[in-house]
Amino acid sequence: MTRIALVTAIAAAGADDDLAPLLDACARAGLAAHVRAWDDPTVGWSRFDAAILRSPWDYVPRLREFLAWSARVSTQTRLINPLHVIGWNTDKHYLADLATRGAPIVPTVFVEPDMEPLPALQAFLAEHADAAEFVVKPSVGAGSKDAQRYARSQEFAAANHLARLLDADRSAMLQPYLASVDEHGETALMFFAGEFSHAIRKGALLRPGEAPTNHLFAAEAIAPRLPSQEEFSLADRVMAAARDALGLDEAPLYARVDLIHDGAGTPRLLELELCEPSLFFAHAPGSAERFASLLAKRLGGVSP
Repeated sequence: MTRIALVTAIAAAGADDDLAPLLDACARAGLAAHVRAWDDPTVGWSRFDAAILRSPWDYVPRLREFLAWSARVSTQTRLINPLHVIGWNTDKHYLADLATRGAPIVPTVFVEPDMEPLPALQAFLAEHADAAEFVVKPSVGAGSKDAQRYARSQEFAAANHLARLLDADRSAMLQPYLASVDEHGETALMFFAGEFSHAIRKGALLRPGEAPTNHLFAAEAIAPRLPSQEEFSLADRVMAAARDALGLDEAPLYARVDLIHDGAGTPRLLELELCEPSLFFAHAPGSAERFASLLAKRLGGVSP
C-alpha cells in the first residue's frame, strides 16, 4: 500500500480541520496516510512514498528553516506540491510575476527592506488617491498574521508598522483596501489536479482599528459559495499564468485561488495558495474523496 505523510506542524496540532476527513478519504482510496509534523526531527521521511504539505502553518517566522527542510525532504521522497512551487509561492512577490502574465491582481506595491518606509507609503497613497483605506502586510505571511487595515488619516501608525517589517528584514506590501469585501467577502476556489472542485465564501478578516492576530491565523467565517462565471474565468487565467510562470507540465495537485472584488465589481486575485492552503472539505461533501482519488492516481496507485 502506498504510504503518504500529511505534513502539518507541531504548533498546528489539532488546528487543521481538513486532516480527519482526508485521512478517511485516503484510506478509502487505498492510501496509507499518516499525519507528521515537518518540524519533528524523529520523522523518517524516506519511509513515505510522498509527503503532502497540508498545514505547516508556522513556517512564516521560520522560512529559511522550512525551505531547507523542504529541499532535504524532496531528496528523500516525493514532495507535493513540488519544491520549486513551494519556494515561489511562500513569498507573495509571485503576485508581480502573475501580473506580468496578465492576471488581474489587487493593486500591490512592494516595499523592500532597503527602502524608507514613510516616503514609500506616501508615494503609494499619492498613487491611490481614491483609496479611503489601505492594507500593510508582509510579503511572507499567512492567515492575515502581521497584516492590518488603516485609514488614510493613520499614515503615521501605518508607517511605523511598515518600518517594523522592514527593520526585521521583511519585504512588505501596500494595497488599497477594496471595501466590497466587507459585504461580499472573499471567494476561494479549490482546484485539484487543475480541475475545479468547490468554492467557499470567507468573511472579511481585517477590521478597522483591529491589531494583527497573535495566533497562527485569524478566525474565519466560512460558508459554501457558487462562484460567478467571471470568477471562474479569472481563476482559470490565474491557474494558467501560474503554470507558465513555474514551467509546470501538469497542474499542481492542489491550489486555492482567493478573489475579492474591486469598486467596479470586477474580481481580482488576492492570493494564489499552492503551499499549505486550507481546502475546506467540510463545506463540500465528496471533496476529500476527490482529492484522495486524484492523489492516488498521481502516485500511480488506485485510479479514480
